[in-house]
Amino acid sequence: MFEGKIAVVTGASRGIGKAIALKLAKEGAAVVINYNGSKERADEVKKEIEENGGNAEVMQCDVSDFGACEAFFKEVTAKFGRVDILVNNAGITKDGLMMKMSEADYDAVLNTNLKGTFNCIRQVSRQMLKQRSGRIINMSSVSGVLGNAGQANYAASKAGVIGLTKAAARELASRGITVNAIAPGFIDTEMTEVLSDTVKEASVAQIPLGKFGQTEDIAAAAAFLASEDAKYITGQVLHVDGGMAM
Repeated sequence: MFEGKIAVVTGASRGIGKAIALKLAKEGAAVVINYNGSKERADEVKKEIEENGGNAEVMQCDVSDFGACEAFFKEVTAKFGRVDILVNNAGITKDGLMMKMSEADYDAVLNTNLKGTFNCIRQVSRQMLKQRSGRIINMSSVSGVLGNAGQANYAASKAGVIGLTKAAARELASRGITVNAIAPGFIDTEMTEVLSDTVKEASVAQIPLGKFGQTEDIAAAAAFLASEDAKYITGQVLHVDGGMAM
C-alpha cells in the first residue's frame, strides 16, 4: 500500500506510536521512528520492523523544541528526499486536579502535545507543499472531545489539536495535502496498565462496546487516513473509542 513512501511517526518507541510505525512499515513504507528519551525502545521497534522485512530509521527529537524540529525534518528530507506521511503521535500526561496543577505541569503537556504538533506540521509542510502531496495525521483524544476531570492540561492540548487540524487542513488542501485527526478512547497501553481495577471497571462502563481498544485499532485508522482510500477526506476527526463520544 505504501511502497516508496516515507513516513515519520513521532513518539514511536512504544504504545500507539509503535503500533502505527509497525503497521506502516508492514504496508511498505520506510518509517522514521522518532523518540525523545527512549532510544533503546526505539531501536527495538526498528529491529522488529527489519526482522519483518521492513525499512526503518531511528531519529531523536524533542517535538516541543521548534529549533530541534527544524533540524530533525531537515535531516529526514536530506536522507530520504521527501516526507509522504507524518503522524503526530508524541504526547505526555501530567494529570492532576486543576486547583493543584502546577504551571510547569500545564505548560509541559501543552508544549509537547499541542505545540509539538504545530512544530512538526510547520516544518514538514514546506516539503509537502513542494511535493504537492502529503498526509498529516494528528493524535487527539476522547479527553479532548468530552473533557476529563484531572486532565485539564491534557484535555486542553488534545482539544487544541482538533482546532489545529482543521486550520491546517484548510491551509494545505489546495496543494493536495490532507490533515486529519484520530481521537482514541481507552486503549490498552502502559498508560492504562497502571490504572486500578476499580478505575478500569468504571472506564469500561462508559464504553458502549464494553472493552478497551487495542493499539492496532489506532494503527489501522492511521493507515487508512494515510492511504489513497482517504484521499478525499480532510479536516476530520476519526473517533476510535468504542462509542464513548457518540
